[in-house]
Amino acid sequence: MGSEAGREVGSDSTSLVPGWRWNRDAATTTHRTFCRWCPALCGVLVDVVDGTVTSVRGDSDHPVSRGYTCPKGRALGLAHHDPQRLDVPLVRIDGQLRAMTPDEAIDDLARITSAAITESGPDAVGVYHGTAAFFDAGRGPFDALLRALGSRSRYTSLTIDCPSKPLVSELVAGHRLMPIVDWERTKLVVFIGTNPIVSHGQNLAWPDPVVRVRALSEAGEVWVIDPRRTETARIANRHLQIRPGTDDALLAWLVRELLEFGADRGYLREHASQVAELRAAVAPFSRSRVAALCDVPGNELDDLLSAIRRAGRIAVMTGTGTSMGPTANTTEWLTWALMIVTGSYDQPGGMWFNPGYFAQLDHQAIDASDGRAELGAPSRPELPRRNDQWPCAAIPDEIDAGNLRVLFVVGGNPMTAFPQPERFAAAARRLDALVVLDVVANATSRVASHVLPCPGPLERADLPLWLNLMQPMVFGQYTPAVLPRPSGRKPLWWWAAQLGRRLDHEILPAGLDPDVATDDDVLRPIADGSRTDFETLRNSPTGHVADDAVFGWVHSILPSGRWRLAPPPLVEQLTHERRPTSLVMIPRRQVKHLNSALTELEVPGSANRPEVLIHPADANERGIADNAVVLVTSDAGALRGVARLTPDIRPGAVSVPHGYGDPNVGHLVSDIRDVDPLTGMVLQSSLPVEVERVEATEYPELEVQRDC
Repeated sequence: MGSEAGREVGSDSTSLVPGWRWNRDAATTTHRTFCRWCPALCGVLVDVVDGTVTSVRGDSDHPVSRGYTCPKGRALGLAHHDPQRLDVPLVRIDGQLRAMTPDEAIDDLARITSAAITESGPDAVGVYHGTAAFFDAGRGPFDALLRALGSRSRYTSLTIDCPSKPLVSELVAGHRLMPIVDWERTKLVVFIGTNPIVSHGQNLAWPDPVVRVRALSEAGEVWVIDPRRTETARIANRHLQIRPGTDDALLAWLVRELLEFGADRGYLREHASQVAELRAAVAPFSRSRVAALCDVPGNELDDLLSAIRRAGRIAVMTGTGTSMGPTANTTEWLTWALMIVTGSYDQPGGMWFNPGYFAQLDHQAIDASDGRAELGAPSRPELPRRNDQWPCAAIPDEIDAGNLRVLFVVGGNPMTAFPQPERFAAAARRLDALVVLDVVANATSRVASHVLPCPGPLERADLPLWLNLMQPMVFGQYTPAVLPRPSGRKPLWWWAAQLGRRLDHEILPAGLDPDVATDDDVLRPIADGSRTDFETLRNSPTGHVADDAVFGWVHSILPSGRWRLAPPPLVEQLTHERRPTSLVMIPRRQVKHLNSALTELEVPGSANRPEVLIHPADANERGIADNAVVLVTSDAGALRGVARLTPDIRPGAVSVPHGYGDPNVGHLVSDIRDVDPLTGMVLQSSLPVEVERVEATEYPELEVQRDC
């Protein structure tokens, strides 16, 4: 370690700047912080030499992650020193992005925004919060700005990959809740369309996932239901390699059989309604029908049912493999039904609901919702408004209709996340302003009219405000900034507050002045309203654990004290018929990026190639060799990629990861036709496709040599 050319990359750290020269006279300082790439929020130690991050490693004293961190966390410093970092505000003038001071950029935006509101009303100004925005506690003032303006044009990445989760939670429980595995007591965990060893959970934090899954498989049983033999499936006790898009049929059969024998009838009498309606809904799903639909042997179905009956209380988790597809809502609903029928929710040995270190839902009076949606955006009234937002699928139509004229993109990359990227780009050119607030340049910032640089995770003080409901314990933590930030990189709260001030709205808490406020000033009111106070968190280097698990509070807030087992909109979506297709596309997560984050970063040793996984039998039928360039085509469009032949994926399925600019899954889906009517989500899984080999010379820029 430490040659003149720079430090090598180890398994537990990452050297950060190509060509960096080691200053042997400079001291190393170590800073304790936490990662903000995924919901696991692992504690990390960051070594800094002369202003350069030289290594990032897990913090063994952290009570949740216990020394673990993944390649994304170890790339924190690499991302900080990325040559594509945004340093100064940029404003497009005569087709070119030109540097301005922060005040000049805000003055220009205030002029454009004010004119749009005057001419078209407050809905003309919208905000899209991407995934990265949920990891920055300074995001809140942007929502406050939108409320102050009176705009309803709020969009988030929630409607891209998992709106089924809050939908089902509201319809069944009356509230938006996130179930957490009871690690210490559960004897059976079933993963459906999720791969936590790679993803670290979708709406649930899974730090140190290999150790946790192995411990669960040794203490009880772990089952994986997935068309692909994932990294999690390889160490699970059992794997059902189910046909894509049939997870809800399997769950319906399990619920049907358990209602006959194996249900917790006392729990149902005390805590559930609509049992008869649920029984009628799942009645058509016989063993023979489900075995045929799912294309799995009947004896394997029997084994899973027997495992559930043995365990009694269980834990079931779903992920993007189910939540991005056409049966997302019914799969999520029947997962909840399975948990309730077995008496596993809000009970030791099953799953509990984190009330939140900051939210403190168990200490609040919360009005129950009936799950009814509001009317959609004016140009797309069929797309329902839920969770105080319109679906992202409405954005291009709202722009084309003249309803949306200024769009702020906060910590996201619509060009790689939205369907039909060319359509979004064309619509964006008609905006009065497309404003990107981010840390590193990306495909969307390159077409923006205004680019506002923000501090990265190592340059800001922070709290896990938006993600504390996903943690495996009631836990809060604070981090100071590890490194100073250049003057041009302003926090999200600063940009929002300064724009609000120019539009005659003071939006920071407690009357804070954005000209003199600090990160801590903005975070303090948030933490002081939590289970402790700001000073306690700030003086707890590894965070503060309030509770390991909290049981019993959810039953007290259910509508009439009962789960609603058969919400009519979900019953109507359940069908035992499936359209036969020869080949369908499914998504997958990769360990070194989350959605579009880090896909453009050259992480040393990265094996994150966006390959098209295909079974050898399907490939041979189409004359496709391993490492060949292929074209994947749907009714909506096409993408090209490099084929990787693997028996890990079942015949009839191909897998393409989402979040990349090329191949871009958005090319394969339509934001007009392929939309779920209950959530407005564009369907991106179990999508009928065809794959054909093309000549590599047609795409000379496409890298076809895989990183081994």
